[in-house]
Amino acid sequence: MQRPEFYTCENGLKAPLPFAPEEYEARLAGLRDIIEMHSLDAVLLTSMHNIAYYSGFLYCSFGRPYGLVVTKDRSVVISAGIDAGQPWRRCHGEALTYTDWARDNFWRAVAHVIGTGKAVGCEADHLTMVNADKFSHFLKPKRGLDVAPATMAQRMVKSPAEIALICHGAAVADIGGHAIRDTIKEGLREIDVAMAGRDAMEAEIAKRFPEAEYRDTWVWFQSGLNTDGAHNPVTGRVLKRGDILSLNCFPMISGYYTALERTLFVGEVDAASLKIWESNVAAHEYGMSLLVPGARCDEITQQINAFFAERDLLQYRTFGYGHSFGVLSHYYGREAGLELREDIETVLEPGMVISMEPMLTLPMGLPGAGGYREHDILVIGEEGAENITQYPYGPGFNVVG
Repeated sequence: MQRPEFYTCENGLKAPLPFAPEEYEARLAGLRDIIEMHSLDAVLLTSMHNIAYYSGFLYCSFGRPYGLVVTKDRSVVISAGIDAGQPWRRCHGEALTYTDWARDNFWRAVAHVIGTGKAVGCEADHLTMVNADKFSHFLKPKRGLDVAPATMAQRMVKSPAEIALICHGAAVADIGGHAIRDTIKEGLREIDVAMAGRDAMEAEIAKRFPEAEYRDTWVWFQSGLNTDGAHNPVTGRVLKRGDILSLNCFPMISGYYTALERTLFVGEVDAASLKIWESNVAAHEYGMSLLVPGARCDEITQQINAFFAERDLLQYRTFGYGHSFGVLSHYYGREAGLELREDIETVLEPGMVISMEPMLTLPMGLPGAGGYREHDILVIGEEGAENITQYPYGPGFNVVG
């Protein structure tokens, strides 16, 4: 039997994508501007976030490579045979399927579309050393270029359609937060509370987006010592009266991430904890007031640092004060050029979407020990910023159970 290295699999009809065809064409036009600016013949994208951003298809790797080849007149998703016709149905543009019958058929499919001896852009921060060697071996490029920074810069400024989707995500996160608040009581485990929030968000996403794919929505609900890290997984710890809690809701809509994060306490909050909590809430409100067009990320960071230093709390800060939103998740995607850190000089501009999320972590043995974090999402506009998070923060609403 003669088995092909790659083939087309146009099984079924094209499915509705998260955005209109015109949105994807506008994104591809931006990428083709990058191609033209750097005199490239093609770009090979391999990350989940860039492939989803430019094509609408969010892949599941499971150890297999995926790609999107963009030339001056074509956009072709390169996918594995295990997915059959789903990549074609869920992408804007063409799709080519490679087979498992021989090693490196992915690269043969890529070379089939691009050709050899061309000037080719790639994502240097995503190619492993092994795949970088294969990029050179199969494509034999006359010149390569890292396009990851340029694509990130394009993704950092959102279109109106993206902002509308992100607003839906923030509203879904609020629903998850209220479901968690309504569930909290002494004797329940972290996992029990987390599932209530996740289920509420998934049901709401399906209601708002009946033709979407549903995947990756999750909750980190932490208590006691487990609140000390922002990304600590859920455990089976049982809630006790007086526990500090950290509510973290993450609805995922077609690859787009949003978040709601709040500090809570079970039943009562002691005086030392209340003082730290109120200080972090004050920093949160101050930080949100700084998120305006024309402000610079590093300068915002220094201003909040000074706010905490005046209160002798800066030593308890563990990470930056906020980050961009878009096609990202806890296992793919990052727009590192739009983070509130000392080493980021990006100037905020209309269309950017950024969080404010100060966190203080006091170690065990200190009064008020635990992790305190509030998180709101703001859309930068022409004159100021719109806060699209509605779930209340602070002690007045979040001492529960």
